[in-house]
Amino acid sequence: MTDPVQFSSRPEFRDPILVTAWSMDAAGLGWSVIDYLVGKLGGQPFCHIEPVDFFPLGGVTIDNDLVQFPESRFYACPEKDLVLFQSTPPSHEWYRFMNLVLDVARDYCHVRELFTVGSMVALGPHSAPRQFFATVSSLELKEELAPYGLTREVNYETPPGGRPTLNSFFLWAARRRNIPGANLWVPVPFYLVSSDDPAACKKVLEFLNHRLGLGLDLSDLDEEVRSLDERIDRIRASSPDVDRYIRKLENSEGLTEGEGEKLAREVEELLSEGEG
Repeated sequence: MTDPVQFSSRPEFRDPILVTAWSMDAAGLGWSVIDYLVGKLGGQPFCHIEPVDFFPLGGVTIDNDLVQFPESRFYACPEKDLVLFQSTPPSHEWYRFMNLVLDVARDYCHVRELFTVGSMVALGPHSAPRQFFATVSSLELKEELAPYGLTREVNYETPPGGRPTLNSFFLWAARRRNIPGANLWVPVPFYLVSSDDPAACKKVLEFLNHRLGLGLDLSDLDEEVRSLDERIDRIRASSPDVDRYIRKLENSEGLTEGEGEKLAREVEELLSEGEG
């Protein structure tokens, strides 16, 4: 039987941090964060998890006429003592999958701490500053993160019969392996869910840059934020309805379900046209 964990190289780490992200969250936030770190830090793939036991291969994703196969890959950034993990969410056998990830993280890499990156849908406008918060698995880590203003005094339990979020499940599994961690969350404006949100991406990267001492210059993300704002400004200028709906959001006024759907649809369509 083939080992589901396959190493292509054996990089050495000292006392690393693990950062993980899943595809298919709002605005692809976590995936974008990992892509950015891999690109900026020269991250190299060194291990992957075979998809056969965890993903329905009979139903691969088609995106822009390209087949998207499930991917679960580790990257090494030894100079920064950083391990990155990027994966399609497993469809089944969550517990076994998470433990395979943690086998690599703890038993091979010896990570001392981990962060997961995710997003959620927000009703605010893109022009408002992005909020940023975290849920943590230990009181010690909560105290360490206090200066960043990330934590909220929130208590939550998954409803009976419900399923926890993937990030929450992963944090629970990591705690059972004595790895402290935090889920990092940024709310993304609902009409950018199908697009990119560089402002949200920068929010997460600013924290990781400071917390992990990565020494990254994030000024290129400022340009991406300006570019997106300019594109939305052009959409607002060409569509009175879009402008009216966003103004309502900026004035803390709610939208009807129909208004929200129309705003999301028009922004998505017009941003896609601009990319073409």
